[in-house]
Amino acid sequence: MTNFAFVFPGQGSQSVGMGRALAAGSPAAAAAFATADEALGEPISNVAWEGPEDRLNLTENAQPALLATSIAYLVAAHERASAVGMTLPNPRFYAGHSMGQYSAMVAASALSLPDGVRLVRERGLRMQASGSGRDGAMAAILGLDDAAIPELVARASTHGVFAVANRNSPGQVVVSGERAAIVAAAEEAKTLGAKRAIVLPVSVAAHSPLMAEAATAMREVLAKVEFRDPTAALLANADAHPILDGEGARAELVEHLTAGVDWVRAVETMTADGVDTFIEVGPGKVLTNLIKRIVPEATAIAMDDALAGDGLDLPILVQPDLAHLA
Repeated sequence: MTNFAFVFPGQGSQSVGMGRALAAGSPAAAAAFATADEALGEPISNVAWEGPEDRLNLTENAQPALLATSIAYLVAAHERASAVGMTLPNPRFYAGHSMGQYSAMVAASALSLPDGVRLVRERGLRMQASGSGRDGAMAAILGLDDAAIPELVARASTHGVFAVANRNSPGQVVVSGERAAIVAAAEEAKTLGAKRAIVLPVSVAAHSPLMAEAATAMREVLAKVEFRDPTAALLANADAHPILDGEGARAELVEHLTAGVDWVRAVETMTADGVDTFIEVGPGKVLTNLIKRIVPEATAIAMDDALAGDGLDLPILVQPDLAHLA
């Protein structure tokens, strides 16, 4: 019985140079980047590998670059396993954090890679346009007791549209909405016991009602795209319910634009279902570090390991004793 999950990072995990060494050493990874470039009609791989940083960080670039890089890691992992006469087993779950849902769906064969990169490009553009004139903002709230979150929401909401965008780990949430409400929340959080409250340098109020226009636009775009049933369960961002068919996957990509990402609940749901090993598929170690805070007893591994010469580290999975994962 499989006891591991593949998890996929969202925007914020990008960095200039991501996946370059991997593609240089893996034909499968290079092919994934080439597919993404062809689908977009421009070399998103060059943006990922060469930058400049400000160009990569644009939402419409960061999202397809991250998706392509995550899938490059996954196909390189399969390639490495094949080279030693093994096949990677299917995970119990595929789970993505925010935009990482698209990566998870491509990995689970619910969505093709070309469609995935085109969709996240469109998603980024629609998010930037949504809520124009409403002055959206986001803030990270650190060290606030979860029990105080409802009071924070109540106080901040008196200043404008406000929502909890991400519940990332115990004591770490990101809030989103109109700037006046976010600035107020940063001050109120400190009075409620938060250690730090940082207004983030973004202009998009992701995972808030200000994304309603983007959600409407993406519903129309997604209606024209083929979705298939995933090869293993996906988890919804808002409440971690299992997504088992293509239509559920399609609906999730609309709903998660205006709803929050409860990553704590997602990880706890996977753990409760027997998952004890989490493999972060993509650049960086953001999710790996969050998972270690949510379930310290679990094994959390990032494929992107700086100690691996080609940027791919596969302990546990590429081992001769895979019988316990079969």
